[in-house]
Amino acid sequence: MTKAEVILWVNIRKRAMNGERFRRQHPIGPYIADFCEHTRKLVIEVDGGVHRIKAAQDARRQALIEAMGYRVLRFDNDCVIKNPDAVHRVVLAALA
Repeated sequence: MTKAEVILWVNIRKRAMNGERFRRQHPIGPYIADFCEHTRKLVIEVDGGVHRIKAAQDARRQALIEAMGYRVLRFDNDCVIKNPDAVHRVVLAALA
């Protein structure tokens, strides 16, 4: 896991997430989601610099995951590292 993924994983594991449990590196179709709350069908992706280059591929991947009924939240590495509390609030709002 990247530094940002570790920070997010620690936060979503140790903090109250409305009783929901996330899995990391969870398979969805032919893809592996960074984090997934299967019951609520919420996927969290943490994007590093390489994702700017792979934007079209990421868009296709996200469209397929969303077509399977999942909601996808994407966060940039820097956002997760510099402002984990804000990321936590967004995730909580998505679960509400």
